[in-house]
Amino acid sequence: MDLLRTITYQQGVKMCEQPLGKAADLCFNKRQEDLTCTNAELSRIITDPATGKCYCRGKVLGKGGFAKCYEMTDLTTNIVYAAKIIPHTRVAKPHQREKIDREIELHRTLHHKHIVRFYHYFEDKENIYILLEHCSRRSMAHVLKARKVLTEPEVRYYLRQIVSGLKCLHDQGILHRDLKLGNFFINEAMELKIGDFGLAAKLEPVEQRSRTICGTPNYLSPEVLNKQGHGCESDIWALGCVMYTMLLGRPPFETTNLKETYRCIKEARYTMPSSLSISARQLIASMLAKNPEDRPSLDDILQYDFLTQGFTPERLSQTCCHYAPDFHLSSPAKNFFKKAAAALFGGKKDKAKFLDNHNKLGKDDTDEIYKLKNDLKKISLSKQLNKSQSDEELVLSSKPPISNVKPETSLPMKDNEQQIRDSIRMIVRGTLGSCSSSSSESLEDSTMGSVADTVARVLKGCLENMPEGDHLPKQQSNFSFQWVTKWVDYSNKYGFGYQLSDHTVGVLFNNGTHMSLLADKKTIHYYAELGQCSVFTTLDIPEKFVSQMTILKYFAHYMEENLMEGGDLPGSVDAQKLRLCLLQWLKSDRALMMLFSDGTFQVNFYHDHTKIIICNHNEEYLLTYINEDRVSATFKLSTLLMAGCSQELRTRMEYALNMVQQRFN
Repeated sequence: MDLLRTITYQQGVKMCEQPLGKAADLCFNKRQEDLTCTNAELSRIITDPATGKCYCRGKVLGKGGFAKCYEMTDLTTNIVYAAKIIPHTRVAKPHQREKIDREIELHRTLHHKHIVRFYHYFEDKENIYILLEHCSRRSMAHVLKARKVLTEPEVRYYLRQIVSGLKCLHDQGILHRDLKLGNFFINEAMELKIGDFGLAAKLEPVEQRSRTICGTPNYLSPEVLNKQGHGCESDIWALGCVMYTMLLGRPPFETTNLKETYRCIKEARYTMPSSLSISARQLIASMLAKNPEDRPSLDDILQYDFLTQGFTPERLSQTCCHYAPDFHLSSPAKNFFKKAAAALFGGKKDKAKFLDNHNKLGKDDTDEIYKLKNDLKKISLSKQLNKSQSDEELVLSSKPPISNVKPETSLPMKDNEQQIRDSIRMIVRGTLGSCSSSSSESLEDSTMGSVADTVARVLKGCLENMPEGDHLPKQQSNFSFQWVTKWVDYSNKYGFGYQLSDHTVGVLFNNGTHMSLLADKKTIHYYAELGQCSVFTTLDIPEKFVSQMTILKYFAHYMEENLMEGGDLPGSVDAQKLRLCLLQWLKSDRALMMLFSDGTFQVNFYHDHTKIIICNHNEEYLLTYINEDRVSATFKLSTLLMAGCSQELRTRMEYALNMVQQRFN
């Protein structure tokens, strides 16, 4: 059987939608000739004939089969776009123009944070101009070219965003049909955006699907090559190829011979190096199942161990485009704290240099900073033992290994109480006043226990009496409370830092003490233990607190410079809340729990960054839910008791209850 030829196959150029055989050869040869034609020189200043707006064309961002993409600046607003410019000569034939019109029609209907935004299109006598969101960090293909391979936390970070954007497409009955690294774009904030909808199409019933081949050879699915047409499962297959490529630096079916590549794809035959984690292998194998019906849905993908069990950063630095990040610490703050570590644990030369550079403390204070290494205790981290793996590579056939059972809800809850306890095992914990005794009973402070028991009682009562529901009830609008917008776990050296919604910054140190820098940036509250608060100003710091104050400032600076706000809730400054402090924080393999002195209870879920906050406001318990898009909704618990809530929220409430119940186990 004749196969469609490609231009510079090694570079992964996409194929247009064309039938196989001699006719395809003629079409493709003609396209090769078109690509070698020289464009007439584009004008630097381009005017939209309909609106009169003027744009300045900048540098080339990329090239495609029919178009080039340029930076283009609106001269009125100075907004920079990515402009796809298509000469009319390239789309002179009716079917070519129909393809461009279809791309515009589909793309302009899509509005999602992980899809390249469509702004406007216009045309003049020479060209068609499509104005799109400008992604300054270019594409994942550029990132992988510089990096060769990505770390698993990075892949989790990007994969979640791809799934989120792709779900928007599939929910609207749109297939992308050309998912690959070159079509995932990265903006200034290191957020991934799905782009290039040149081959996108509406999902048709099986019997009406087109039996033609389109896409990029390395990412084509078996059913497409077998002329069974595209379905959502073909995009899932391509996503499996993308994940494999990110982790290993090459597509799973790449060979030096196109016919051999197609043969491997049809047989779903590829190698899986043992260097990959078991959870990564399981997810890749499920997406690369030969039978489309055996592949997971997008919702199923989010339930695999690879995405639920491992660390996922909330944000990546732009340096990740060129260098591998360091995720060995429980927080990505390692590089930021290097100077502080040198001052605290290095020699006198390091300390002197640190103090001289920062010009914050006097020369006589160097000894106080150095003492911190003896004052701060480390809390041991319980480590999970990884099962040893063989060095040989596994060859997977069409049948993937059985993965964990994927429940309907996004946070799996198990029936057996002991299994629930195991899934909520605490891997790190810090407690205010924990240095007062070496006995584990000392953690069960009466006030702390009372606060936690109250939270547990309120949550349990609500869950046991709340009716079933499938939606969120009416929101509460007039409220004011504090919650954690940013946090840093650096407990292997100093402690746990957090920022409240009113911009108060606190640190619960490893030795059980707590220090807060209030929102006025002048007042400091220090707790040696619960109920014993010392208040002083930044201009009058007692000598014994200088070292901890230095660390507190580092936490504050790091969070300000590197972390995003966790939601859209407004900040508040309430005089009665100013002495709020963190009593205890706990981490399970799926979430972070924080318990505060005023009874505020917050749980942050890692995998989708959703959050639950329970607080008492004017003698009324409120529950706030922040979804994965960082959009918040606040409800009275009494309202939930009457109206119920969605399964999405109920599942998280159940998990939060189990966390607080197991806090000292």
